[in-house]
Amino acid sequence: MRLGVTRHWSIAIALTAALASAANAQTAQTGPTALSFDAAQLRFDRRSRAISAADHGVDAAKAGADAVRTLHRPIVTASAQYLVYQKTLSVDVTGEKSAALGNTQDFLAAFPGSVPPAFQQIASEISGRLSQALPGLFDAIPDQLSYRFRDEVFRPTVQAALPIYTGGAIPAVQRAAQGGVAMAEGRRAQVVDLARLNLIRAYFGQQAAAGLLEAARRSRDALDKIVSDSRKLEAAGVIPHARTLEVQVARDTAERTYQRAELSSATARDELARLLDLDTVVPTTALFVQTRPLAPVETFLGSEGSAPEARTADAGRQIADAGVALARSRRLPQAYAFGEYNLNRSNALPIEPDWIAGVGVRYTILSNIDRRRTEDAARAQAAAAADTAAEARRIATSATIRAYNLVEGARRSFVLLDSSIAAARENVRVQSVAFREGEGTATPVIAAQAALDTAEAQRIAVAYEYDLALAGLLASASRLDAFGSHLARADQRLVYGTGQ
Repeated sequence: MRLGVTRHWSIAIALTAALASAANAQTAQTGPTALSFDAAQLRFDRRSRAISAADHGVDAAKAGADAVRTLHRPIVTASAQYLVYQKTLSVDVTGEKSAALGNTQDFLAAFPGSVPPAFQQIASEISGRLSQALPGLFDAIPDQLSYRFRDEVFRPTVQAALPIYTGGAIPAVQRAAQGGVAMAEGRRAQVVDLARLNLIRAYFGQQAAAGLLEAARRSRDALDKIVSDSRKLEAAGVIPHARTLEVQVARDTAERTYQRAELSSATARDELARLLDLDTVVPTTALFVQTRPLAPVETFLGSEGSAPEARTADAGRQIADAGVALARSRRLPQAYAFGEYNLNRSNALPIEPDWIAGVGVRYTILSNIDRRRTEDAARAQAAAAADTAAEARRIATSATIRAYNLVEGARRSFVLLDSSIAAARENVRVQSVAFREGEGTATPVIAAQAALDTAEAQRIAVAYEYDLALAGLLASASRLDAFGSHLARADQRLVYGTGQ
């Protein structure tokens, strides 16, 4: 029987010890702070770094989507250049020299005959001398004439480019950006649900730990009284000393269990305090159970598409579909309009226009990336995203049904434990009376007390299980905001310490 008691309390302590996950918030307040669950949730939502990070992620995605909404607008840029340049011009005059020399020689050959006879002898001598001197004169003229020009230019210009047709690339990018917003919002919903589930676990976990601590104290105190009665009966010679020792061993086991429960309760208090960034938190909302059955499970189904996981998967599908359109656009031509205006025309280069405008078409004939295979890859990713979205809905449905059954199972167990606890208390009373009157031994008393301890610990554990399962059900059905209303309708509350 002692082994049974030890095993029961080991399970109970393991339950409270599971509440001891680490938290990173820094202590900011002093003294105990009494908080209802609603107040704790409000404070947690304001101070949670995880939720704040998710909010920033949504803001970033929205800003990115806003940034690409104007991709259809023209791009206007202004630039200024200071240029120093040199230009060299070369002209080949070889042909012109030969033609000029031949024409001149022909003219001189005919020159003597065109003058009066009295002067023809003189003209012949002159033309002969010139004919002999011409080659030397023309040789002095270079075969090429070169001209070199150097100047400085300040060139301010305004350029504009307008996409006319992109093959669907711009709408694809915009749809992908909107998908990014939806994905960020889905991830934020996941973070919020997980964070609130963690708060529910820690808040009501502290209450469960307090309940187990109180149960352990009652068990220890009850065994203290049995030890006292045993010693009196031993002194009167009613029972042997061995029976007193048996009761003392059971009492020492209860003391060790109490000490472990005390440490686990302290750990649970510390976790909740760190989670809420406080020194000490005194929960004022007790563990609760609604003994009436919930609405049928069908009322919690049908909203799988609103589940954060499904929303995230749908956003991934939207992004993947946009990727298909973007990959397809790489196989299509692009059309654009462009223009440029020179703001310093008086100092422009000789070949530069004052302004220019036009339209153009660009098409990639040969790419170093297989565009068809790229599109096939994008289609495969879209198909994978679609399957992921469908699987997310199936998982959400299964999770809802499973959580519903857990809630119902915990509710039924809690209702049945009421009669068990009443019977166990009566059994303890009867066995204790028989023992004190010397009509029974200590073993039945210890066994009865262990059965009562087990039932009370189970009641606490089942109430805690109900609260966690209910939160999981509402989260899987995208109704976690309704947790407070279910809490308000509960007709059973387990009050320990300051819980109300």
